[in-house]
Amino acid sequence: MASSESLPSSAPLGLEEQGDLFGVAVEADPVGAAVVASDLASLRQQLPRTLRMGTSSWSFPGWAGIIYAKRVGEQLLAREGLRAYAQHPLLGAVSVDRSFYAPMTAQEFARYADKVPNEFRFVVKAHAALITPLDRNLRRPSVTAADHFLDSAYAIDRVIAPAVDGLGEHLGAILFQFSPLGARYTRDPQQFVDALGEFLVKLPRGPQYAVEIRNREFLTRAYTDALARSGVTHCFNVHPRMPDVLQQADLLGPAASLSGTVVVRWMLHPTQEYQAARERYFPFDRLIDPDPHSRTTVAQLLLRLRAQGNETIVIANNKAEGSAPLSLLALAREVVARQPTGSAM
Repeated sequence: MASSESLPSSAPLGLEEQGDLFGVAVEADPVGAAVVASDLASLRQQLPRTLRMGTSSWSFPGWAGIIYAKRVGEQLLAREGLRAYAQHPLLGAVSVDRSFYAPMTAQEFARYADKVPNEFRFVVKAHAALITPLDRNLRRPSVTAADHFLDSAYAIDRVIAPAVDGLGEHLGAILFQFSPLGARYTRDPQQFVDALGEFLVKLPRGPQYAVEIRNREFLTRAYTDALARSGVTHCFNVHPRMPDVLQQADLLGPAASLSGTVVVRWMLHPTQEYQAARERYFPFDRLIDPDPHSRTTVAQLLLRLRAQGNETIVIANNKAEGSAPLSLLALAREVVARQPTGSAM
């Protein structure tokens, strides 16, 4: 495990050679942001202005020396780490994952908004009840759980209104992340597409919504049309169950991303399962399994979306390669290297 004062000696991507890229912030801040070298700030200036990068949550003690000035506990980072996180020049967004497990209040979102600069954006995961079919065959007779799968009233009351009220202009997108759905839906993909379309059309206009799926069967033009009718974008995701993001774009066509901000999520290494990746990559302080194919396809997609005029938010997970911030650093360099000369900004 790396010490809390420095990057590991095998730090990837040239970080080790940069010497004082990361330093210690003032003690007045209970967490403190790592001090970054000017060349990292310069890298951000070379990226498209329409692109924001961020990670899935921010409370990882292993990011000491990468994002945070020192190693502190996970609970302190959850409470106080966002301000330091948002000071990093490459991190202009973050995914709020806790809202997937339980609805959050407007007041809780507002506390997040108070800790970030004006241009920072949040991707808010919708509560799992909205995107998880209730399997009545597994329920005991005494259980009376409410079925909120694709329940637009529940979405408006418990997800959308609190996020809009609490985050205001900081809200980048509300994400409906569907886990893999079983044969009840995959034997007739149009059944899911129709139900999704009916759900989306009932949502209030204004916020940007994104839909992430984990079933290849749903990657059809009918799915694209269901999104486009309501101004919703497809969330392009790097996940072993899905084709790569360029293949997703080709299957769905341009209408899947014409409606505004597009979310791209780099989630999981193609050779790993989620829990195995967590155990292999913990404490998430270095790249363990670099994935150049995914990095390249994401970079190409981001440049394609930029050419279409889309704003984009790319979210990386620690399980993609081992350390989400370092994956984003590598991705930023890939985007800069691939964009036409003089086309930044």
